[in-house]
Amino acid sequence: MMLKTCAMICAAALLAACGTPKARQTHEGGVVAPIPTQPSAGVAAYHIDSAQSELRVLVYTAGPMARLGHNHVIVNRAVSGWVDTAGAAAAESFTLQVPVADFVVDDAQTREAEGPDFSREVTEDARAGTRHNMLSAALLDADRFPTITLSSITVTPAAGIQGPGTQAPIKLVATLAVQVAGHACKLMVPFTLEISVGRISASGAAVLRQSDMGLTPISVMLGALQVQDELTVKFKLVALKS
Repeated sequence: MMLKTCAMICAAALLAACGTPKARQTHEGGVVAPIPTQPSAGVAAYHIDSAQSELRVLVYTAGPMARLGHNHVIVNRAVSGWVDTAGAAAAESFTLQVPVADFVVDDAQTREAEGPDFSREVTEDARAGTRHNMLSAALLDADRFPTITLSSITVTPAAGIQGPGTQAPIKLVATLAVQVAGHACKLMVPFTLEISVGRISASGAAVLRQSDMGLTPISVMLGALQVQDELTVKFKLVALKS
C-alpha cells in the first residue's frame, strides 16, 4: 500500500511539473548575434497571420512507470513575426515570436486530434498544474522571459526542391537561432513552403530535445517515471504580404 501511494504521488508530481528542470544554466549553443525583431528597411516583408498559424508541441512520458503519467499536447496560436522572401525561397529570412503565456495545455479537442497516445482524460486541475509549472521560473520563466524567439540563420534546399518560379510546395531546411528562457541555441528544422500571391505558408514537424535548448526534463523515482527529452513540434505558419 505504501509503494502504491508513493507511486501515485510521484505520478501527480510528473503531471503537474511537465518537465521542470534542475538548476538553471545558460546554454549558449554558439549563437552570438542578437535576433532581429523587425525586418531590415526596404525588404519585401510578409507578416505572420496569427489567426491562421499554430505551434503544437507533443510531450511524452517515459520510464518503466510511464503508464502512471500522461502525455501532453501544448498549443500556441499567438505566434507573430515576419518573413522576407528576398525573391527566392531558399534566400528567405524570418523571425518568429512565441508568447509563452499563450500556451494552452491539453485542450480536449487537440488531444483528440492527436490520436490514441493522448486519449486519457486530463482533469482541469492537472491542466492548470501543468501550465503553472511550465511557466514557472524553473522552466520557461515567463515573468522574466515572456517570449520565445526563433530567427533563421540559413535556409537551404532539401532533397527534391523544385526549380525557380514553381507554385508547387518546396522542401527546405532552416537553421534557427533560438532564445528560450534565457538560453540560446541552434536548431535545424525541415519544412514545406507554399507560395501564392500575397501569401506564404510553411508547415512541418520536427523532433527536438529539451536538453538542446538548455532545459532538463523531470525524472522521479530514480528514473522510473520521466518526461522524455524529445519533443515533437508541429507547426503551420501563414504570412501575408505587408
